[in-house]
Amino acid sequence: MSMGAMLIRLREDKGITQYEVAEKLGIKRARYNAWENDIAKPRVEMLNKLANFYGVSPDYLLGFERPGDIPAWATAKDKRDFKRMLEEDEEVMFDGVPISDIGRQRVMDVLTGLFWEAKQMNKRKKTTPTEDE
Repeated sequence: MSMGAMLIRLREDKGITQYEVAEKLGIKRARYNAWENDIAKPRVEMLNKLANFYGVSPDYLLGFERPGDIPAWATAKDKRDFKRMLEEDEEVMFDGVPISDIGRQRVMDVLTGLFWEAKQMNKRKKTTPTEDE
């Protein structure tokens, strides 16, 4: 996936416009549009701002990380939790029949992505005050 396609997906996942992203980053919409259309690439400092804005690593934006890779924000405890989950060596079954090694790996890849997404959402909930506070 190109960086532009990744930026589009991340922006659409947040439900915001190019204008809103550009405003948050302190740039013109045309510049951001050029990145989404793979006409230009952001400089290193802006790449870091984009990564922080979208809650991903710069490596992810550059295509060096897959969605299931360990995110930059993960703590040592998060990594231990994940390792413990992966080490549970239960057979993965479908209709009572064990799935192939390839099928198991695909399931683990999906679970990896879901684990880190859920972990990040949980961290956001803990840091966001409730309406009662």
